[in-house]
Amino acid sequence: MAIITISRGTFSGGKDLAQCLAQRLGYRSIDRETIIANASACGTSEEKLHEAIDKPPGFLDHFTEERRQYMTLFQACFAEEARRDNLIYLGNAGHLMLHGVSHVLRVRIIAPMEHRTRVVQESLHVSRGEAMAYIEKKDRDRARWTRFLYGVDWSDPVLYDLIINLERISIDEACSTVSSLAGEESFRLTSESQASIENLALSSRVRAALLTHPETAALVLEVDAHGGTVALRGKVRNHRQWQAVEDLVKGTTGVERLVTDDLVQVLDS
Repeated sequence: MAIITISRGTFSGGKDLAQCLAQRLGYRSIDRETIIANASACGTSEEKLHEAIDKPPGFLDHFTEERRQYMTLFQACFAEEARRDNLIYLGNAGHLMLHGVSHVLRVRIIAPMEHRTRVVQESLHVSRGEAMAYIEKKDRDRARWTRFLYGVDWSDPVLYDLIINLERISIDEACSTVSSLAGEESFRLTSESQASIENLALSSRVRAALLTHPETAALVLEVDAHGGTVALRGKVRNHRQWQAVEDLVKGTTGVERLVTDDLVQVLDS
């Protein structure tokens, strides 16, 4: 079975497609709010994740790491959900967070601006101009987030396996198309793709553990996980920090072996 990620603009039909697919395939359907609601299980608070994610990145955010840290925690929560497979994720960066996992079907759904504007007017009880401004702002914020975190243009067709335009295609027809494609060999779970997602979940889990401990939160460490073995690359300032890193990583669920050959201790100045 596949993991289906749906990227869409505001009020472009993504929610309707996700609901249709969930009913037709019997998959779980989750979105950003579901992940945030489960944040406490990943080592952070729902309130802090909301605060970090809701506000779009500003011009000076590339000088800070706080937002990147919270997105690491968000990815850890998402990876845990994805491990269970048979999943539909409604969110713009789902396919990017699962990069390298082959049984992910990456879908983008688009709709004419006139249709989107009408839906916003009816849903939010606003004027046509207000509806258009709302859509443009939401789309701009999502594009900024994607470029900020992953350095890509979210509308680039190369990022998707399937792009559906609802101008002349109904939600039911789109649902049938995606359902059929999800059953193809290219998107079926294999032992290799399961291993990829397990490795991703473990590395994300370790990063989250390091980010939520006061002794290690400021460290910039590369984490690579493979079959229960976790390898670290980077620098720590002293033995106390080194010990904290070791204890946290070894205490993380799923870690069977820790490799620190590329972890370097530098003396405090």
